[in-house]
Amino acid sequence: MALSFENRIFVKKRYLGDMKKILIVEDDLTFSRILKGFLEKNQFVADAVDTVEKARQNLANHSYDMVITDYRLPDDTGMSVLRYVKQTLPSAQVILMTRYSDINTAIHSMKLGALDYLVKPVNPDELLHSIKSAFQDRAGEDNGTATHKNMDENTIPSTGSVDYVVGSSKPAREMQRQIELVAPTDMSVILTGDSGTGKEYAAKLMHNLSSRKDKAFIALDCGALSRELAASELFGHVKGAFTGAVMNKTGQFEMANMGTIFLDEIGNLSYEVQIQLLRAIQERKIKKLGDTRDIDIDVRIIAATNEDLKIQVEKGLFREDLYHRINEFKIQVPSLKDRDEDIMEFAAFFLSQANEQLNKRVQGFDPEVLRIFLSYSWPGNIREFKNIVKRAVLLCEGAQINKLCIPDELFESANLMINSTNLKEIQKESEKEIIVKTLEKNRYNKSKTARMLNIDRKTLYMKIEKYGIDC
Repeated sequence: MALSFENRIFVKKRYLGDMKKILIVEDDLTFSRILKGFLEKNQFVADAVDTVEKARQNLANHSYDMVITDYRLPDDTGMSVLRYVKQTLPSAQVILMTRYSDINTAIHSMKLGALDYLVKPVNPDELLHSIKSAFQDRAGEDNGTATHKNMDENTIPSTGSVDYVVGSSKPAREMQRQIELVAPTDMSVILTGDSGTGKEYAAKLMHNLSSRKDKAFIALDCGALSRELAASELFGHVKGAFTGAVMNKTGQFEMANMGTIFLDEIGNLSYEVQIQLLRAIQERKIKKLGDTRDIDIDVRIIAATNEDLKIQVEKGLFREDLYHRINEFKIQVPSLKDRDEDIMEFAAFFLSQANEQLNKRVQGFDPEVLRIFLSYSWPGNIREFKNIVKRAVLLCEGAQINKLCIPDELFESANLMINSTNLKEIQKESEKEIIVKTLEKNRYNKSKTARMLNIDRKTLYMKIEKYGIDC
């Protein structure tokens, strides 16, 4: 039955009354209009102003569930808006936006009660996730069924459901720019960088941005392949090809056909396997061990190394023609020590991951822990950071991760960095100390030590020689 005009007005008012109301404080009028339209499209009521003074007037005359404010405004900063909201409308959530990623500002805004701190250009999905999560948590609290407590002054913002943290530092943005540039092509790429910097994540991102995204992505650690079985793993074998070959085996190249294969630590491949790999790239054909038939393949190759392949070529350990084949484009994956601005993002991301994996509800980090994170040299890079946060979440018995939840060597090394001015020497001594301690802990079992440090044995031997460690 059709509703009368009066009933339609009643339903509309009730519907609008149930919608969350958001105030936008943004002096970029074009972006403000886009943001307002985006929020309204996602079923929010949105008002927009362009100064702190106008924001105060609106907040004095209207009730809002959330305020989204730019940090730099014509007459003041977003911090003023945040303080005013917390004084006059403490139930409202506040999200700050800025073009400048400033760790101290982010920490300060969290202490004042901000929900999130986003760097422009703002990712719409990330913003929408933050908004919806805030309202869902609030609804849960109102019903007595909240799964997470309110953020206190040292809580790190949620990163949302993502698989990869790009980061906002200059090295991270440059790496992202290069990935987006080369991803749509079929060019072979070498990813260089220290162990644990996230080269496989970068390779996956490249694959997901390519036309091959719906096909297989195969990752292979060449450092873990024995000289005898490397060719079989890469190209497959037929039954009886060698002792122990009791059945046919499909190689990784064939499995990756029409997709992408990621060859991590490619410098560890033997010279003989390098010859077979070169043929596969040049002719787009592979041959299983013990077989005479060729198999056509169409595979994009992304290789990674923490060594200088040019030096390997000069030493005769890596074929020069293969090097030029895979080096159509090179991307440097930065070390964590070179991207301090991303520490907070990684901390939030790994915390969220660990909470989900361990079924915990840790809300954030003690300020002293954050200072240690920012001072530490991170010789194990992102991989080490992820493992330390996960371990800390497991050990944490309260709402925040404190110093007791992280390994002693972290704050010992952090104190060394704070009290010294020779950064290269700091990194060297820190890495050497960690390797020595791990070797001692494992009774100088190098294989076990390499696994614990998340590096391959070849890299461990190089570092032992580099630092003159007696073992």
